[in-house]
Amino acid sequence: MEKLLAETVAPAVRGSNPHLQTFTFTRVELGEKPLRILGVKVHPGQRKEQILLDLSISYVGDVQIDVEVKKYFCKAGVKGMQLHGVLRVILEPLLGDLPIVGAVSMFFIRRPTLDINWTGMTNLLDIPGLSSLSDNMIMDSIAAFLVLPNRLLVPLVPDLQDVAQLRSPLPRGIIRIHLLAAHGLSSKDKYVKGLIEGKSDPYALVRVGTQMFCSRVIDEELNPQWGETYEVMVHEVPGQEIEVEVFDKDPDKDDFLGRMKLDVGKVLQAGVLDDWFPLQGGQGQVHLRLEWLSLLSDAEKLEQVLQWNHGVSSRPEPPSAAILVVYLDRAQHLPLKKGNKEPNPMVQLSVQDVTQESKAVYSTNCPVWEGAFRFFLQDPRSQELDVQVKDDSRALTLGALTLPLARLLTAPELTLDQWFQLSSSGPNSRLYMKLVMRILYLDLSEVRFPAVPSPSGAWGLVGESPQTGSSVDVPPPPSHTTPDGHFGTENVLRIHVLEAQDLIAKDRFLGGLVRGKSDPYVKLKLAGRSFRSHVVREDLSPRWNEVFEVIVTSIPGQALEVEVFDKDLDKDDFLGRCKVNLTTVLSSGLLDEWLTLEDVPSGRLHLRLERLTPCPTATELEEVLRVNRLIQTEKSAELAAALLSVYLERAEGLSLQKGTKPPSPYATLTVGDTSYKTKQEPVIFPDSSRVALQVRVEGTGALGALSLPLSELLAADMLCLDHWFTLSNGQGRVLLRAQLGILLSQHSGVEAHGHSYSHSSSSLSEETELWGGLPHITSSAPELRQRLTQGGSTLEAPAGPLGQVRLTVWYYSEERKLVSIVHSCRALRQNGRDPPDPYVSLLLLPDKSRGTKRKTSQKKRTLSPEFSERFEWELPLDEVLQRKLDVSVKSNSTFMTRERELLGKVQLDLAEIDLAQGTAQWHDLTDDKGRSSS
Repeated sequence: MEKLLAETVAPAVRGSNPHLQTFTFTRVELGEKPLRILGVKVHPGQRKEQILLDLSISYVGDVQIDVEVKKYFCKAGVKGMQLHGVLRVILEPLLGDLPIVGAVSMFFIRRPTLDINWTGMTNLLDIPGLSSLSDNMIMDSIAAFLVLPNRLLVPLVPDLQDVAQLRSPLPRGIIRIHLLAAHGLSSKDKYVKGLIEGKSDPYALVRVGTQMFCSRVIDEELNPQWGETYEVMVHEVPGQEIEVEVFDKDPDKDDFLGRMKLDVGKVLQAGVLDDWFPLQGGQGQVHLRLEWLSLLSDAEKLEQVLQWNHGVSSRPEPPSAAILVVYLDRAQHLPLKKGNKEPNPMVQLSVQDVTQESKAVYSTNCPVWEGAFRFFLQDPRSQELDVQVKDDSRALTLGALTLPLARLLTAPELTLDQWFQLSSSGPNSRLYMKLVMRILYLDLSEVRFPAVPSPSGAWGLVGESPQTGSSVDVPPPPSHTTPDGHFGTENVLRIHVLEAQDLIAKDRFLGGLVRGKSDPYVKLKLAGRSFRSHVVREDLSPRWNEVFEVIVTSIPGQALEVEVFDKDLDKDDFLGRCKVNLTTVLSSGLLDEWLTLEDVPSGRLHLRLERLTPCPTATELEEVLRVNRLIQTEKSAELAAALLSVYLERAEGLSLQKGTKPPSPYATLTVGDTSYKTKQEPVIFPDSSRVALQVRVEGTGALGALSLPLSELLAADMLCLDHWFTLSNGQGRVLLRAQLGILLSQHSGVEAHGHSYSHSSSSLSEETELWGGLPHITSSAPELRQRLTQGGSTLEAPAGPLGQVRLTVWYYSEERKLVSIVHSCRALRQNGRDPPDPYVSLLLLPDKSRGTKRKTSQKKRTLSPEFSERFEWELPLDEVLQRKLDVSVKSNSTFMTRERELLGKVQLDLAEIDLAQGTAQWHDLTDDKGRSSS
């Protein structure tokens, strides 16, 4: 214990706060009173190679530990402590020889009762930087250190394999906790000295081990509706508990309203548990929906999970599709500090806006951390793991690594276990990590929704009849829908977050002595939706160049709320805010301004807002797709090409359930990965080129389905279909209206190709609820790939002897970039027996260092490859006009010659090209000497 305190705990304390750099242990005596074991319970292990023991322990010790902070002449310590709880001991792996067990893992499943008799605590809390702490906060931190997922691992044999996984194994599963509501809570607020009884201001604390969440406060309500969702990692089943405590928020001390506890094993057994749970120690009930998410080691069901999650209503955070566990092992050959001093390396690992830190290892450039870190992932296809190796002062970066998590999706068992080369570091600096991803899967066959009565008149069902005694005949069904006049009149607001200037510096190092910069990002709020830009590291004049899109109506007083923050490890620092009234941009169509940030000394933000009005004609679709490809930014989601509005009015002829009882149906509609549901959650469909609809009944499966190709909408008059559609895989039909509007930007900076287009003066109106209680379903379709047949296009010149390459070359003035899109090749020459494996190489001449070289992917055995790949060069326009773009079509090297065969090339003088048009053109290929044939 003395060695642990002196070699591990003391350096960690000294590194945690600049005021504690002289912290030392002066006395360590563990006393004579032993630990008592009051009972033992044995559980069957997850695997045959382990034994699980639960020890009920009680320790009332006479331990004495003294510490000193010499800089402040402060002495404090511990004189006696008590510890009571259930300690789980795992013996694994089991061996065939002595000592029979390879290692012992110990931890508390639930927080133990801990009581420490402090000496000199007031002296310790007088130290600058520690005055905000309290006795309770220190006790909570110590107790949490003993509880899962923290474990104490004691290896019993040398060279034990997978030590990191024994210390931090993968979770058993994930529980998604829906904190829905509470009912019948007790009233705690009193007025006029208790003569008048009020209500309560309830909030809930949800806890599983060390994972804790706090709901928002509902003012003056005894039947609060929270509707919040949390996700927790479950490590031990049975044993861990879900605990919910409800409190009344007060200015001084919050009043306790009751608690409930539930073993996580019951959720695992049920799959989905949706129930009202009575509150102990108070009155009332709390409504929870608990879902057990299994961990899958392959990506086969990822698309299904992502589509499901798009329809799940979740706050404060969107639902996760996967988890990532990072086993950080060691680093080698890190660079030294100034004066050839050994660094004190630590690691910061970040996924999106979540950052975790390793411990610091002192005085070495070959540190060993052996730590595990866990992250929830919303979409592993697009997220990245950012790794920063720094000195413990955080001022010196020793190395960096950015790893796209999509690499894991193609790795065996979603696992990478290897050395990673560090950038911005020494030539031999590298980091060893094991990355494990698991997909979170809810078995839909296990889901059982509570029955919800269908609103009267919402659906026309088989078995329904006019009211008894009515003399009124049943009217014939309508042939078309009857939506409100405001249906389909929404616009799309495209928000360009461009750059900022003169932001304030918030980062401080060495206790505030050294001023750094800031790591700014932008938050946007509009029409009930929130967006967030990426973080730009260490820059007070950052450029984001991100685009966000949101559907807007003409509700008066709408405003875009913008806030800028500095990304930090604990709490992000505020860098300013501004608000943009939408009246101007909705009337004029464009707002491009520098906005002064409020509530801060300095800073301004450059925003560009553009209104896109849907046009009910498909003639502009090709132009929209061309423009979107050119202005697409690297950090933004794919730009929308059209707005799809669907009005679902009614169904009739649905099949009866057993006993001829009319069903209580709901409907789901899906386009790509966006789903909407008339009640509760969506059903998943994989096809992104169709509108998919399914009518279902809770717990019994589908009553019918409909798949509507978007190509039918593009061919329809005014891009609108409005009639009855027969359901497949069942009986009945549905009456719906599907309406498409093409979104053409009038202010993109790209010159049009001869299409005349003007905005109609359509007024915007508020999104309304549909007749029968069904929500207005409006969906943007970012990937419209159903192209129109270009019947009237002019004839193109035939390809030359070496073939042709199709290119778009354009200068994007908004981002000061040269953009080239390699679309395809055709009629390439075949020299040998087999077709070539072509790719395209691009180079800006002159270029001695070949730093401007770009290359497409390689296509196998084809004379007409399709690429559709985009490349960018950050150059001012005057320099671009002095360059030539060298384009070479090559075939991969053969095994025997190890040479790359030139199939043809073309050289474009950029000064002679209209870089404002961005037109896709075919270019004849020539040989090295400029001839069109060999």
